[in-house]
Amino acid sequence: MEWFREHMWETWLGISAILLVAEMFSLDLVLAMFAIGALVGMVAALVGLPVSVQLGAAGVTALAAVWLLRPSMAKRLHGGPELSLGHGKLVGREAEVTADISPTTVGRVMLAGETWSAVPYDETATILAGEHVEVMEIRGATVVVYPVARLDP
Repeated sequence: MEWFREHMWETWLGISAILLVAEMFSLDLVLAMFAIGALVGMVAALVGLPVSVQLGAAGVTALAAVWLLRPSMAKRLHGGPELSLGHGKLVGREAEVTADISPTTVGRVMLAGETWSAVPYDETATILAGEHVEVMEIRGATVVVYPVARLDP
């Protein structure tokens, strides 16, 4: 215990390093803010301030960092473009009808090089083969489609 009092700045540095290593596993940025507080405690120890002041400085700095720094850092770290994966990336794409689609008949469309079962989005519409449609949603292995108005010169 005496070693810790004689080498307080090394103790703070060790605490900071342990917190940063633990942060790598959580990626929640809370432990990183505590590590910043420990570094401030280390500076206070290097200056020669009493242990109670070191603890207070470390605690206040850690709480301030959690309150002030963490929200913007977490937003930058965890933010980014929304990624569409799997079948979700096909919603909004255009497809060509290969077999008539009606409210009573499941038709077929060619979408992204694959043939899909298709039903109309508008339950009163009939869509003929050769027309183009937009994929509105995907229900299992069936796409829900809506006709696209084509302007051919």
